[in-house]
Order: sequence, then C-alpha cells, then structure tokens
Amino acid sequence: MNRFPSLNEQMDIIRKGAEEIIPEEEFVRKIEKSIKTQTPLRVKLGADPSRPDLHIGHAVVLGKMREFQDLGHQAILIIGDFTAIIGDPTGRNKTRPALTSEETKKNAQSYFDQAGIVLNREQLEIRYNSEWLNAMNFQEVITLLAHYTVAQILERDDFSKRYENGIPISIHELMYPLAQAYDSVAIRSDIELGGTDQKFNLLVGRDIQREYDQEPQVILTMPILEGLHGKEKMSKSLDNYIGITDTAEDMYGKTLSINDDMILRYFTLVTDLSENQIETYKQTMKEGKNPRDIKHELAWHLVRRYHDTNAANQAKEHFHKVFIKKDVPENIPEYTVIDNEVFITKLMVESGLCHSGGEAKRLVSQGGVYINGDRILSHSIAVQIEDGDILKVGKRKFIKLRRT
Repeated sequence: MNRFPSLNEQMDIIRKGAEEIIPEEEFVRKIEKSIKTQTPLRVKLGADPSRPDLHIGHAVVLGKMREFQDLGHQAILIIGDFTAIIGDPTGRNKTRPALTSEETKKNAQSYFDQAGIVLNREQLEIRYNSEWLNAMNFQEVITLLAHYTVAQILERDDFSKRYENGIPISIHELMYPLAQAYDSVAIRSDIELGGTDQKFNLLVGRDIQREYDQEPQVILTMPILEGLHGKEKMSKSLDNYIGITDTAEDMYGKTLSINDDMILRYFTLVTDLSENQIETYKQTMKEGKNPRDIKHELAWHLVRRYHDTNAANQAKEHFHKVFIKKDVPENIPEYTVIDNEVFITKLMVESGLCHSGGEAKRLVSQGGVYINGDRILSHSIAVQIEDGDILKVGKRKFIKLRRT
C-alpha cells in the first residue's frame, strides 16, 4: 500500500492558496520521485525568533507546512538563532538591532509553543542554524561568500532602494540571505516555504545549493494576509490581528469584523477547508446569502481549527448571548423592509432612528451602528436584511427589522 497520496491529490492540496511554486515542473518531478521511491520530501521553513507572538497571518505558511506533514513529508523548522544576530533586513529601510542570545532562546521557545498549535509536533524536525553556522571557520565563510556577487545581492529591492537613497547598509546584512541559503545546504532541503516577502532569500537558497552540488530546492511562497480591515498586512502593531493564542470568544468576535470582500480570502488562507468546500461558500454568496452569516461560518471554522469543535460552538453561543441579545429591550419597535438590500443610512432615516442622512453617516463613521451585533463599517454599501434582524444605533436606539 502506497504511503503517499497520488500526484494529483497532492498537487490539489499544495496549490491551494499558494502564491507561486518555482519552478512547478521541478516540484512535480520531486513529488513523482517521492511517490516512486516512497521517500518523504524534506520541507524547510525558517522561523524568525525576533517575533515571540504569532497571529494567523504567520500561520498561513505554517498551515501549508502542516499540509505537507499530513501528506507524509518531513517538515523541518529552522530556528534562526544564529541569523537573528544579523537580523533579517527584509522590508527594512535601516539596520535592525541584533538580538541577544538570551532573547533569541526565549523567543524561539515561544515561537515553537505557538507554532505547535498548527504543526504536528510529533512529526516535526527542529534545527537551530547555529549548529552549522557557528561551526564554520573563516575560510568556509569566504568560500560561501565567493558563490555570490554584490550585484546579485543588490537586486533585492530593500537593498537597492537603501543604496540608491544613500541609506547605510552594513556588510553583515548582505550576508543574511547567504546564511539563510546555507541552511538549505546543511539540511539538504527539497522544498522551502515562505511568504512572498521572502522570495529573494528563498531563490538564493536554490543558487547556493547548486554551488554545493546539491539538487536545488523548489520554493513555495504564500501570500501575506491582510489584517481585519483589509488594507495593511496583519500586524499586532496596527491592532488588526487575530492571535493564534487568542481565546475562542475573541477569535470569533474579531473574525466577524473583517470586511465582506475578505471572507473568501480568509477561508482560503486560514482555514483547513478544501477548495470544494470554499467554492460552496462562494456560490452561496453569489446567490445572495447575507455575508454576515458567512462570516459566522468562517469564525466557527477558525475557532475549531485553533481550539476545537466544542469551543467553536460555545464561542458562537457566547456571541449571540453577549452581543446580539445584550441590552436589547423587550417590545422594541419594528420596521418593515421591502427590498432585499438597502443602504444603511437610508434605513436609519426611514425607520426614524436618525433625522438626516448626514447624521446617519456620522454615526456609521463613528462606529456606533450595528446589525445583530456586527458593526457597520461603511455607509456607502448596501446591506442585506433578514426578518428579525436587530438594528442598533448608538447605545439605546433599537429596531427589529421585518421582511414582507
């Protein structure tokens, strides 16, 4: 009996949500050889121990690594305790302060504890790149550097922009991509995963493996997940994140606040649903199902993935009790809505909750308008109304919406 699923089965799973597979034809050959020889591929992911707290944006690539594990391949998590001394210059316009050894070890443990929520810890090889990088003598370092040119390094956007703008670049920063690339040589990586912002570094790994007479790794990049408001990337500093260790209730509630146009992207990148299951949600949205209801489904699946089914059910019930039923008076006025969709400001005025469109727009922009506990984020889009929905304006104005 074969240990691995078929090529087509594996490719369907691996392609889901992936930005690029470079080059895909080599990747197919590696999968075919793996199946033929019943040998797992060695799948590498570098972990940056400068970030001790992970959110589901980080988990996009971790989730892809878990899929490789589930397909029978060997996941290798590289803790960059040595490269943290250099500091990854990706996306930075100045040199980043180096971490101390103690900070690196503490952050690495925190990273592993959180990553283990997504990954199968029992089938995970963990390596620290100080194991081989600390062991290199100066001659070996010079040999590594001789395999790459300054011109090649300056092709990287953040380096080239800093150079053109006269912003200092320390020599040790130029060595970061080569040190990360040597990790691939040390563990004989077949596949390396990373975000789209890591593409340059991953490609350097291919080049350096060739120089050391190894078959070059294939790289697979995953998109950078946008935050809750759909603009900037997810970030704790921007407070637009869902943390991996958030409580089930917080995770559920935060998910409900994402923009409607981000629903399918979140389904694809941060849930473990198949493409066919996601396509079903896509079709129901096309058929006019209220996006709020779809977001509740998304929130449930996300909580189930990071907690469990029971926690997801409890978070859903908690939301309805605390946010939908909270402070809703008995015998509130009712207003009948004729159309399937209506602009929220028009609804607020016609139902008597506001005196003018200007007042309605102001209340929406201030974040004081809710339908069933979901904050309305824009006054310029139409909302779908279902019988029994509760429209709340400010702290004390409520109307139960009815459909004819």
